[in-house]
Amino acid sequence: MMAAYERRARASASRRLTQQDLLYESLRRAILDGDIVCGTRLASSRTLAEELGIARNSVLYAYERLVEEGFVTATRHGSIVNGVKPGVAPPATRVLAHDDHSAPQLSRRVRELPPRRSDGVTALRPGTPALDAFPLAQWRTSVERAMREVDPSELGYGDSAGLPVLRHAIAQYVRVSRGVRCQPDQVFITDGTQTSLALCARFFADEGERVWIENPGYLGARVAMLAAGLTLVPVPVDAAGMAARDEDWRAAPPRLVYLTPSHQYPLGCVLSLERRLALIEQARACGAWIIEDDYDSELRHDGPPLPSIQGLADDTPVIYLGTFSKTLFPALRLGFMIVPRQVVAQVAAAHRTLMRQGRVAEQAALADFIESGRYARHLRRMRKLYETRRDGLVAAIEKHLAGLMTVSADAGGMHLSVRLDAPLADAAVSEAARACGLALSPLSAFCLDGEEGRLNREAVRYNGFLLGYAEATPEASDALMSALAEVLKAMLSTATP
Repeated sequence: MMAAYERRARASASRRLTQQDLLYESLRRAILDGDIVCGTRLASSRTLAEELGIARNSVLYAYERLVEEGFVTATRHGSIVNGVKPGVAPPATRVLAHDDHSAPQLSRRVRELPPRRSDGVTALRPGTPALDAFPLAQWRTSVERAMREVDPSELGYGDSAGLPVLRHAIAQYVRVSRGVRCQPDQVFITDGTQTSLALCARFFADEGERVWIENPGYLGARVAMLAAGLTLVPVPVDAAGMAARDEDWRAAPPRLVYLTPSHQYPLGCVLSLERRLALIEQARACGAWIIEDDYDSELRHDGPPLPSIQGLADDTPVIYLGTFSKTLFPALRLGFMIVPRQVVAQVAAAHRTLMRQGRVAEQAALADFIESGRYARHLRRMRKLYETRRDGLVAAIEKHLAGLMTVSADAGGMHLSVRLDAPLADAAVSEAARACGLALSPLSAFCLDGEEGRLNREAVRYNGFLLGYAEATPEASDALMSALAEVLKAMLSTATP
């Protein structure tokens, strides 16, 4: 790992990458190239930081990105490498490809573009909040209070379901803000959404059973379900969310249905109320469980957050997932799942077997942060900030990329889904953009087709990008979209029809 890191550091010197981005790229490339094989447990963040002579936070950042993108699964035994295949470009019939003769010319043209600072790379990354706006002093107050009040008896493993005061605070918060129907004993604290997904895949389904997932959809969910031996059934997504038909329920009834209804990942659309109610009815009829990943729900810009599916009716077959990685900061590594009343005892027993709780002070601090009202105030500030940064990014796209790119659904959150109107493959654009310091997430990489068990409908390939704006000021967005326009124009000038 040391040698590979140093080689990439020398190769990337002109790009001015930060240590954390450099490590992320080194690990990602090593996984894709097979140098780090599936099942490998990565070194601990402390060990790797000491080996490379970099800050531990840089390692934590790199590991967090790998987890978010599905390359690595965070477990209580460490960070385990997944066997994930990289996304493929859309078919040549839909976009113009670059042949072997045009590629060298393209590379030269892109290299002629001015190099961008590393903040250009991070500013477009989806899923990372505006850490510069986090109220660190207020959080420190909650942590210090928690440390003063912690009792020596609480320093053991404790209840695997989590600190009671935090479970109570979460239950009270989601009842008010998201319309979730629950009591504290239905709340189980986890290390984040990825851990919650892994637990759901094992708690609520048996190996070989079907799980419906959104297509395109979250890569981490795909990894968790495959790791549990489940059969993936991709369900198309349109402007109203997951588009499941009555005949789909008859042809391929699922055991699990995973979806992000309040802010679909990655397209950003919202599941309609009609489909929410139909989903509950159909799931009840066939004995399926719904996994509601309430991604970005608290950060809706136009109006209050939408009510959860879980709270639409009594005793819904819904497992509700939440995390604080997006609303607070990723390094906190605290999330939760809320399970139906009728399975609390069984889930608690299984949870005790698979989980060991720690971070007593952090859990207590988070409970204090929520109960004191600081969390709600922080979210209000973030909604305003993200709305400003969203508007800045949209304005920059319209200014520099008119005719080349179109903003798709926009329900809030921290990212935009954009359609690439230029006759180019998003994966090719992403690769070219990296040469001048722009990190883009191609939408095609989130699509799944050709898998066994796919519903009998034509697979849809999306061609565009997922652009995060939480870290980007309007000024930064303007510069970034100007640079991206240069990349696209350079590629179009060398494209072969």
